[in-house]
Amino acid sequence: MKNWVGRCFVGFLIALCVAYGPAQSVSTKSESEYKLRVVGEVERSLNLGPADIAKLPRRSVSAKDHGGAESVFEGVALADVLQLAGVKFGDGLRGKSLALYLVVEAADGYQAVFALPELDPAYTDKVVLLSDTRDGKKMNDKEGPLRIVVPGEKRQARWVRQVTVLTIKRA
Repeated sequence: MKNWVGRCFVGFLIALCVAYGPAQSVSTKSESEYKLRVVGEVERSLNLGPADIAKLPRRSVSAKDHGGAESVFEGVALADVLQLAGVKFGDGLRGKSLALYLVVEAADGYQAVFALPELDPAYTDKVVLLSDTRDGKKMNDKEGPLRIVVPGEKRQARWVRQVTVLTIKRA
């Protein structure tokens, strides 16, 4: 009886390992395997990979980074990513929706906040970019695979590196 119970326990542990597998953080995955989660007060939560991001209109901006070096960043408008999850912009961003905000989270837990009108082309001409390339090259491990770029800000504290999660919350 003891031998049978022991075998069942070992079988159970093996089944758990197969079902759940080893945990992987986004920072250890290669660029081609990343997942960007879009969650919170959205119509539909999303897990986006490189192929999903590639379907969105590409944009490029020239901006100075932390060290003051001018670079060309390319990627997609953050608003376009949020619209995939059903976040409303333009005429849909009014009333109670103006109390919504975005929390951008990095692989290391770093977070930055954006009010939705800061991202909406109906409110501003500034494009907040979810960048995957810098000066024509994929982001390195320190910066990417995805990075927020906010041209024109005097401080780059909201230029989140290694973006993993976009969460819409209500104030």
